[in-house]
Parts: sequence; structure tokens; C-alpha cells
Amino acid sequence: MRYRPSPQFRKTALGATALVALAGMNAPATVGFAERTYHQYRINQPRYMAAYGHWDLVSVPRRYRINAIHAALLHTGKVLLIAGSGNDQKKFDSGTFQSVLWDPSDNSFKEIDTPKDMFCSGHAQLPDGRLLVAGGTARYEKLTGDINRAGGAMLIKNEDPDKPRFFAKGTLFRGTSGKEYRSQIDVLVPRAKKTETGNDKDKDKKVTVTASEARVYVEAVIRGESGISNTADQYAVVGLRGKDADNLYGLAAKLGLDKKDFQGLRAAYEFDPVAERYISVDSMAEARWYPTLVTLRDGRVLAVSGLDDMGEIIPGKNEIFDPATRKWSAGPTRYFPTYPALFLTQGGSLFYSGSNAGYGPAEEGRHPGLWDLDKNVFTPVPGLAATDQTETSASVLLPPAQLQRFMILGGGGVGESHRSTARTALVDLKAKDPRYRSGPDLPQGTRYLNAVLTPDDNVFTTGGSADYRGKRASDILRAQFYDPAQDAFHTAAAPTVGRDYHSEALLLPDGRIAVFGSNPLFADKDDTQSGVFEQRIEVYTPPYLYRTAKPLLGAGPAEVYRGDTASFLTPDPAAVRTARLMRPSAVTHATDVEQRSIGLSVERRAGAVAVTIPRDPTLVPSGWYMLFVRDGRGTPSTARWLHVK
Repeated sequence: MRYRPSPQFRKTALGATALVALAGMNAPATVGFAERTYHQYRINQPRYMAAYGHWDLVSVPRRYRINAIHAALLHTGKVLLIAGSGNDQKKFDSGTFQSVLWDPSDNSFKEIDTPKDMFCSGHAQLPDGRLLVAGGTARYEKLTGDINRAGGAMLIKNEDPDKPRFFAKGTLFRGTSGKEYRSQIDVLVPRAKKTETGNDKDKDKKVTVTASEARVYVEAVIRGESGISNTADQYAVVGLRGKDADNLYGLAAKLGLDKKDFQGLRAAYEFDPVAERYISVDSMAEARWYPTLVTLRDGRVLAVSGLDDMGEIIPGKNEIFDPATRKWSAGPTRYFPTYPALFLTQGGSLFYSGSNAGYGPAEEGRHPGLWDLDKNVFTPVPGLAATDQTETSASVLLPPAQLQRFMILGGGGVGESHRSTARTALVDLKAKDPRYRSGPDLPQGTRYLNAVLTPDDNVFTTGGSADYRGKRASDILRAQFYDPAQDAFHTAAAPTVGRDYHSEALLLPDGRIAVFGSNPLFADKDDTQSGVFEQRIEVYTPPYLYRTAKPLLGAGPAEVYRGDTASFLTPDPAAVRTARLMRPSAVTHATDVEQRSIGLSVERRAGAVAVTIPRDPTLVPSGWYMLFVRDGRGTPSTARWLHVK
């Protein structure tokens, strides 16, 4: 609706306008002050907030201000913010890894001991309410001019069929030229494979030994160009003798001074929201940096893509975590760019919206489609415009999840491209032949847009930048709601803090939306001043929380099985019209494949309402959810936490 100022407001506004005009003849600084005063007055008026919502900065004590790279809402109502080294090489080198718990209900904070560098890891909500965090950073990237030791990948071969061999970080390898290289990580080389043909009585019985191998990153002992090896060579393991020296050796092609990308970690942890600590679980087979973790129909979690321990994109080796055993096993093979947006769909297949967050060739793995994991078959979904600008885009499963409609918003060109798109597109996976169609454009081309489902079935979008990592002062101080029923955007109050790369946003149990992070390269439009990581937290209060009345949801069960009906006390059952079950977010790099909003049937009883949970585990994966009820205007209650089994 259009905002109409009161007579008192018009009087104040006229005064402010006169002050602006007067200041224009004197000092520009006064103009800015007058405009800011007018703006602050306007956005704090009750009618304005009821129409557009309101933003507030959170008071964060200095010791708890971190470079939030990841944010996850836990079933305790607290938000886990993970920085790891926080894109700060000095903290990485010193082993300073950070996580902080924030409780929005009382604005309290707690430092969490963080065992590994979880910077650029992946995460997913587990059925018991723990958060799985896997991968992270083993080494920061090094640009060509910053590299002073030649290095690269070396294959360690083992021809011994009787035992595997472990080589600790720092193991020395010497080539035929005498050049020496040290391993930069620990490596375990499996035993060789022995096969026999024929039988014991067969005079022609043959035994074949096939060497096993494992990769390790090595760096030259000596600095500079003297450490470069431009030819393939075999490397002896210094210190081994006899048969061990014959059976165990290294092979490498070029070991040079060229650019080295980030390297991933194999480590994985569960974060326990009750004990408020990380618990080590079985490591992944592949090291992963920038991976996506997505929940499957049976509560297991699939880890996809990432950069490995050589800094190379994983060519399709995916793996599955089983919460029951806390171990990983091989998953279906398929290549994706890093941080692909993969959503569990009704039926169990995964939908790849096309969104991703960075590494990988421009011509491979960028097109959307449905992935049948059982058959390992990928069916492309056509119709998406600007498929060359899906990097750093946002994607959501539109509410309610039963409709199986997905939306992609914004994005940019591959890598450090200046290009960005205002394009949005929607696809109905229940259609006979699913195909993207164009949606309403964003106000401008936007990368790193944060998109959050709200309990009134809208999508709140905020922030982003028009250029790569906010270059040329391109942060976008805008917010808007997408209304799926009207297929249109509606303006929301503008945030006061710019958010681009490494920013996150998520829904809180009271219906507000919290926004964290931002990692611009530069702080000015000429790209001459280095940017500073944004450590402020800003919270948006949507218009529905300024309404005079909202439904109340009282006591009820904390646990329910799929297919069951749960009853909750409420003082006015007639006021409750609809209910939504909302999965909490785990978000990073504009990628949040956890959030979903499921429609529930509602039965009104004496002094209570009853809701029924769908039976389908592909629609409602096991785990903790926020239960919201809504009145006839769509005004939501404060959520109650419900554990669905």
C-alpha cells in the first residue's frame, strides 16, 4: 500500500526539506545530515514499518565479532556462526579458527572451540538435530607472484601387496636429478592388489601385483626457480632401503611456480546443539573445499563437489554420510561445479537448479536438471535464460513444498566477471515436461542475493552486489518480497549494511530474519582501498510482526512421527487457518538447500488446533522443524520446535 504521511509528519518533512535546500547553499555535509534525519524519521513511523518492515543492528560485544562465513539455525533456537580462519591467511597460519553461538532471544553469545579450519566447508541438518560440518581449508590459494617454492601433485606408489604405508607430512622425496620435495600433508597408501590366475596344481599359475597409489601435495626444499621440475620423473622416498625402497616411490610431472588454488580438508564433525561442541566423525574419502551437503530421503547426507587436497575440482566422486554409523561410503558419480544448489524432491531425486558458487569450467555442469540417484541418471530441465550467469545465484524451493516449484534468482558470470543478471525463473517439477519459465526481474542485476522463505509463504530477498565481490562499490541496499501467488516482487525496507560475498541470511523462530557477513574486495568505487569483512549483524522485522494481533501456539508435543497428528493449545482456534512446518537453514555462499516450508492440514478443536504431518520422507526428511500457524491474513505465530521422526 502507498504510505500517506500524517499532518505532523508533513510539517516535519517540510522543515527537513527546507533545511536541505538551505544547506545546499552552504555545506554539503549538512545536506547529508538533513537527508539522514528525514530518512530515519520516515522509516521509524509505525505505518511505514507496518507496510515495509524495519531493520535493526544487533549489539555484538567485540570479542564475539567474527568473519561469519557459515550460519545455521539450531533446534535450541540459537544460531551457529562459523568463521574458521574467516578468509584471513594470518589466522590460518596461526591456527586461529573461530565459531560463535548467538542466542537471538536474549542477544547472548558464546565462543565455541573450533578444531579445524571449517572455512568454506559444507553443512546439513541431521535427523537428531545435530549439524554435520564437512570439509574446509587445508591450504590457502597462492598467486603466481607469491609462490617461492615449486610444487604440485605427486602420486605415491605402493607395490607391496602385504601392507599399506603411511607417510607423515614432511616426508622427503628425491628425483633422479637430485631435486628434493617435501610432502605437505599426511598420506596413507593402500597395499598393492594381488591377483592369481590358475590353481595350486597348475604349472602356469601366475601372480600379478598391481601397485596402489595415493596423491599428495609436495613443495621443493629449495626456494625459487631452481626447484622447478618440468619433466616427468620418479622420486625415491628418502630413508627407505631394500625392498621398501623398490616398492614405494613417487611419480610427478611438472612441479612449478604456477598459481595454486585452495586445498580442501577431509575432516568432518557433528555440532551438538545441546552440548554446544564439535564431535569428530569419520573423515571423507575426498578432501573438499566449497562442497554442498544435501539431506537424502533416509536421513543420510550426500557430499558433492569441492576442491580436493591438490586444489583441483573433484571430477564427480561423491560420498554419503550415514548418521547411524558416522561413516562415509561412495555415492553416485556425477560432476558439478562447487557449491551446487541440490534439493531433495518429492520422490527422492535431487534437483540441480543451476545455481553454484564458483570453481569449475564455464561450459561444464552449469545446466539444471533432475538427478535420479538410484539409476545415476541426470535429466536436463530446459528453458533457463542466462545459463552463463548462474554462478553466485540464489535458489529456493517455493512454499509450500508439496507444489514442487523452484525458483532461481540473479547470478553472475563465471569467475571474476563484472556481469550480473536480474533474471529470475521458475519451474514446476510436477508438470509433464518440467521447463523453466521467466519470472519477474529483480530491480537490477544481482550476485550473492540472500533468499529466505517466510512463514507467510513469501520469499524475502536482500542484499547482494552488481559486480564480483562488491567491486566498484556495487553493494545493493535493497530488499523485497517475492509473492508466489501474485508472481511479483513487493518492496521492503532497505537494509543499512551492504552484503555481498560470504554473507548469509536465515529465518528465526520468532519470524524475524537475521543477516550476517560480507567480504568485499574493495571499499571504494575506484577499487583502490581494500575492503573490510563485515562483522555486524542486522535483523529484519517483517511487516507481519507489526500487526496488532497474531495467532498464539501453546503447549503440545515436542516429538511426532510422520503421518501422525499433533495437537497444540491455542486460546482462539478459530483464528488459525493454516500451518507450515519449516526446516531450519544452514547457509553459505548464497547456497541454502536445507530450508523448506511444508503445508500441513489443520483441524480446529476445543482450545486447540491439530496438525497432521505428511508421511512422505522425501517431502519431510527426519529432523527438527519450526511449526508456525497463521491467521486469515497470513500473520504467523511464533514457532514451536517439533522433532519429526
